[in-house]
Amino acid sequence: MKLTTSARNAIPAAKFAGPNRSFPIPDKSHARAALSGASHALHVGNISAHEAAVVKAAAKRELNK
Repeated sequence: MKLTTSARNAIPAAKFAGPNRSFPIPDKSHARAALSGASHALHVGNISAHEAAVVKAAAKRELNK
């Protein structure tokens, strides 16, 4: 599911992880993308190890539903 700007803005804050609502996790496909994106962002230095762990935990919660 591709998120439009209006759809992204309609997602509750609880469905985001990472700094500045950077990783939307409204469904399982976005959770998988967040896992990958957090690993990449950590590797290139855009987020800290703690932020990556928070994103990964939120994504895994969504995947385990």
